[in-house]
Amino acid sequence: MLLALGAYLTMQYLTGGNGTPKCTVVSADDEKTSYEFTPEQAANAATISAVGTSRDLPERAVTIALATALQESGLRNIAHGDRDSLGLFQQRPSQGWGTERQIQDPVYAAGEFYEHLAKVSGYERLPLTVAAQKVQRSGYPDAYAKHEPDATLLAAALTGRAAATLTCEGRRETSATTYGGGPEAVRSALARDFGDKMFDTAGAVVKPARFAASATTSTASGAPPATGASPTPAVSALTIPVSDAGGADEVRRRGWELAHWAVANSSRLGVERVTYAGREWVAEGRAGAWRKAAAAGGSTAEVRIVTGR
Repeated sequence: MLLALGAYLTMQYLTGGNGTPKCTVVSADDEKTSYEFTPEQAANAATISAVGTSRDLPERAVTIALATALQESGLRNIAHGDRDSLGLFQQRPSQGWGTERQIQDPVYAAGEFYEHLAKVSGYERLPLTVAAQKVQRSGYPDAYAKHEPDATLLAAALTGRAAATLTCEGRRETSATTYGGGPEAVRSALARDFGDKMFDTAGAVVKPARFAASATTSTASGAPPATGASPTPAVSALTIPVSDAGGADEVRRRGWELAHWAVANSSRLGVERVTYAGREWVAEGRAGAWRKAAAAGGSTAEVRIVTGR
């Protein structure tokens, strides 16, 4: 009974208490300020941010979009709602937002939101709830305001302004995913969220590299693997160059945007490690946080994404 209790408590510790993987975003200025959410919500938030930045929209636009999606759907791509409302933003086919299939495509839905937001004169200077309401025409116009603090944290991380502030446990989703896994899945998801233009703008031709540890590779402790031990599984890596256009600050911001995007999609795409600017994130349960990387991972010129396939 004691052994069973110990195993249960260990599992509760590793999984955060309920067995459900989670993601966390913290403030770059005050680590006590944080927001916890699920991998599904993280991936949808990353898509919303990527669509906004790929349109060269400011961080404020991303914050407004994230707060709106938090209110309308809880950052979940749901297939139901009030009357014929659907998707992340609860857009309605009958009101000209698109077909049901289009609205349930997160990239399309986010694009439609931003297209309408951009037509709101001076939206960057408006209170968030006013800007969101001018797009949504909601029956509860003040509801968006309560999500502004969490949306602000998310936008700072996902646009890359706040470095190493978004982490996820990284455990693989058990259900079928949109892309599967491996470097090609990551490449497809990047192109879908950011658009093919992103790779041209960033000078980023994704370079897949397959490698596997040999039988003589040392373990983390420095000792060789025991005789008969299973070889380290092969992994695949994508190296994404970050353009030097715009100066050092812009490079770092772009790099952290891509790095955080990869972490947010780690459960969906099987991402096991992300390295950027001397920091690395490794998917290992509750400990999946950013930490100092090996010397080889210190470049700000590229983001390295490692998958388990």
